[in-house]
Amino acid sequence: MKTHKKTAILITLLILVSVFILQIFFRGGSFSSLFYELVFNKENIDLKRADANVNLLLLGIGGGKHAGPNLTDTIIFASIDPDDRKLTLVSIPRDLWITDLDGRINTAYAKGEARKKGGGLTLSKAVVKKVLNQEIDYAVVINFSGFVRIVDLLGGINVQVERSFDDYEYPIEGKEDDPCGQKEEDLEKLATASSQLEVFPCRYEHIRFDEGPTLMDGETALKYVRSRHANGEEGTDFARSKRQERIISAIREKALSLQILINPGKVIGLYSAVQESIHTDINQGEFDDFVKLAQKLNNANIQSGILDAGDRQKGRKGLLKIPEISREYNFEWALIPRIGKDNYSEIHKYVQCLLESGKCEVI
Repeated sequence: MKTHKKTAILITLLILVSVFILQIFFRGGSFSSLFYELVFNKENIDLKRADANVNLLLLGIGGGKHAGPNLTDTIIFASIDPDDRKLTLVSIPRDLWITDLDGRINTAYAKGEARKKGGGLTLSKAVVKKVLNQEIDYAVVINFSGFVRIVDLLGGINVQVERSFDDYEYPIEGKEDDPCGQKEEDLEKLATASSQLEVFPCRYEHIRFDEGPTLMDGETALKYVRSRHANGEEGTDFARSKRQERIISAIREKALSLQILINPGKVIGLYSAVQESIHTDINQGEFDDFVKLAQKLNNANIQSGILDAGDRQKGRKGLLKIPEISREYNFEWALIPRIGKDNYSEIHKYVQCLLESGKCEVI
């Protein structure tokens, strides 16, 4: 478990990018300085919270024409203690099996939205509350397709690629059901006898990233953060989360650079893109409180934890395990608590320990 200051950027981007842009207008536009002081320099933070902390659920979805556009690629629980200036992050794997959903946890938002618009946040909050035993005060979901537009409006971003990797199975948008020239009567037999890549090569593309500084446009940045089948260590969820941090850091740095701030057209375009890409149950009247909260994160003590199956090679234990693929899990690859399906008691203790002391090992 590591303390990593850059993880705070994920919080501030998902919740506050639109507010940062509003600040630009208030400072540089025709609004009075008195109004700015009242909105952005208030003393107290007045947000709903079940206890002393403000708890948020951060979700990332593919959106657009991707297969399963409302499935969540990223699920992060964030707990902010404004008094002690402490931020605790817990990353939840998308493959965690939830019996109540008859599916993996990444389906919660999609199933909630299918029932009624806005139901995705409600169902996701309820499911995560059950897994972690923590109240969720607010939720934010970002559409990664809109993220492409944001990066392009910025003129691209500079990202330091930590290590080179290849992914030969990156899905091509809109090609999810392409038969790739195969006859319909042969599809079922081929699908069970061979890998998807061998049977349907037209559905995938080969992507490669080389170690070192890289200028990325929106599509390239999206591929960098969404790659799930990279070779070596970059194919793990842990590596994906680190890539997401680098992208978020690069976006924030570019968005707040002078060349963007002095360009009204860029600012207006970014504000529009953010509005279209982010959905939240945070009320507009609470944005100023979140700005104040974000200010407290500048020098925050940040602790992060991850729920996973551990790493046998590195001798690191996890709270989850991989059950045998069976009808019980709809023949899907999944993760369940190591002490038994639906038994989250160890996870509850681990998360509570993180919130109270920040130093918690899985034994």
